[in-house]
Amino acid sequence: MKKIIKLFLLLNLFITPLFSQNSAVKLEKTTTFFPEQEEINQDNIDWYFLTVPENWEQLSGKKIKIAVAILKNTSKNKNSNPVIYLEGGPGGSAIEGIWSFLKHPLREKSDIVLVDVRGTGNSLPKFCPDLGKKILEILAKNQNAVEDEKQKTLAAMACKQDLISRDIDLNAYNSKSIAKDLNALKLALKYKNWNVYGASYGTYVAQVYANDFPNDIESLILDSSIADIGNYYNGNSENYVSSLNKVFTACENDPNCNKQYPNLEKVYYETIEKLTKNPITVGVDKKIIPSGNFTYNAEDFKVAIQQGLYNKKLIQVIPLLINQFNKGDKNTLSSLVAAFSGALSLDYGQYYCVSCNEAIPNNSLEKFNSTAQKFEKLKGGLSFYKSDFLVCDKWNFGTTNKKGLNDLSNLATLKSPVLVFSGAFDPITPAKNGIVIADRFENSYLINAPISGHVPSFSKMGSQVVNEFIQNPSKKPDAKEFETNNKVRFINEVEINGGVSNFGNSLNEFNLLFFAPLFIAVVVMLVAIFSFSFGFFKMQEARDKLLKVFIVFTSIVGLFIIIQLVLALNNTAQDNFYILAFGLPNQYGYLFTLQWLFIGLVFVSIFYFLMKIKSISDASIMATILFSLVLVGVYFQYWGFLF
Repeated sequence: MKKIIKLFLLLNLFITPLFSQNSAVKLEKTTTFFPEQEEINQDNIDWYFLTVPENWEQLSGKKIKIAVAILKNTSKNKNSNPVIYLEGGPGGSAIEGIWSFLKHPLREKSDIVLVDVRGTGNSLPKFCPDLGKKILEILAKNQNAVEDEKQKTLAAMACKQDLISRDIDLNAYNSKSIAKDLNALKLALKYKNWNVYGASYGTYVAQVYANDFPNDIESLILDSSIADIGNYYNGNSENYVSSLNKVFTACENDPNCNKQYPNLEKVYYETIEKLTKNPITVGVDKKIIPSGNFTYNAEDFKVAIQQGLYNKKLIQVIPLLINQFNKGDKNTLSSLVAAFSGALSLDYGQYYCVSCNEAIPNNSLEKFNSTAQKFEKLKGGLSFYKSDFLVCDKWNFGTTNKKGLNDLSNLATLKSPVLVFSGAFDPITPAKNGIVIADRFENSYLINAPISGHVPSFSKMGSQVVNEFIQNPSKKPDAKEFETNNKVRFINEVEINGGVSNFGNSLNEFNLLFFAPLFIAVVVMLVAIFSFSFGFFKMQEARDKLLKVFIVFTSIVGLFIIIQLVLALNNTAQDNFYILAFGLPNQYGYLFTLQWLFIGLVFVSIFYFLMKIKSISDASIMATILFSLVLVGVYFQYWGFLF
């Protein structure tokens, strides 16, 4: 009898915590996170909130909600071999990047699970979602790096105080807690195991998760890996310069690039000197910067180029970008601010929770500075990252719960296959990290992308490699085309015109009220062309013939420009979207000349009309047509094509 009682007590000790954990977790369906996006809402996507303990050591304590989106596989296979994607940052939202997965080849056979980890995106509570915008406003000011750091710290501390006032346990927002959330989500979805796909910081979370819950892992995909979070900041300057030097070398070895941008390395460092002495202030959309101005100094320039190294298509325009900074082209630099704002779209509250507790305490400001000093011409490394030391010093003030490095020792015995991606130009998680990560696992495949930067798997070829691996993880996927494509196709011949990006933004936002006058003007021009041309064709006695000829010809030129501009934007965007920030390829340069011809014809037509107004029949109709032509010219000028 005593043995039975002891057995009962032992079982009770085991079952009670398990039952408590299950009762602390709840998965509930919710409505779409994109109520206004018809394309997404017509897709086969399930939306959830996973309720979990904020602190996993206090299961009965405060609860938080993790946002989840499951993109169902298109083959309607119930045994879908699911893939869960973990976004980078820290602070990035996986769900906000849903567009990258709607037509991903993985969806043919696998459900794709997107999760906004605690403190990010659509998860609750929200963590200072506007802090990134405030940091952008700080960078926009005409002030030195020290003042930037002070104001950035004040903004971060205001965020922290807001979180504390909402009774948020900042120590609970870390990689270990995220790993427990992922395990709870897998159990709630009743998956036996799944494929874990991490990018950037997401690779670190994936490693912590695989270390703590190895039985959850079917396979790992690690793209642009954090190999050692204890050296993440220390090597920042060296990683950046190494990637930058690859651009200089590639351009020098490319005859066309070297001809267009000779001595690129020298120009880069000259630009740092120029902007240190004379920052450039440009006008920007007040929706992005309330002041309407952004001042580029040397630090902004360095960060802009560093961000350019993230993306394969941006790498192609880096020589052009350096050249435009060096020339101080305000129209071009103005259009780049929108890209800056995209780079600061993280939830910085969560960014600092993770960075200040897991990365910064294991890095050193002294090492950061000593590494930066090796590159004297860089003038102190990248202050944007250096400022995190100051922020975290204040963020962690009074905190006794300083975390050491997470234990990853179990990864060496992980049996699951691992696919590792690294990009040769990656300035933040360098290609050498891929080698370290691949060696960390027993069963790994390393894919090197020689002309890519950060997260090379997010490309057409990369997604195909990922899909092939998921379908057959026991075999290294065929990445020959991916790995042998080793020549950067630099963009050399571009007609610089700031109106292109403004025109593209208008088309992208497409405000019907804004475009309505232009549409009406186009209709009037079309009617004029057909009605006047019909009269010429019928050989009718044409009154005011010369004016009508001017109007027809001018209208044809105007319509041709509009149509060709739209086609040029579309073709250029398909080739390399980032060219549009500067202008159009030289092959479309004639469109800018035609605009001046159009303006000249409009003025001639108006002048002739005013000279002959007393003898012109239907003067009001002619005036209406001429007004339509003027209106088209006003749109050209509004977008900035002319001046």
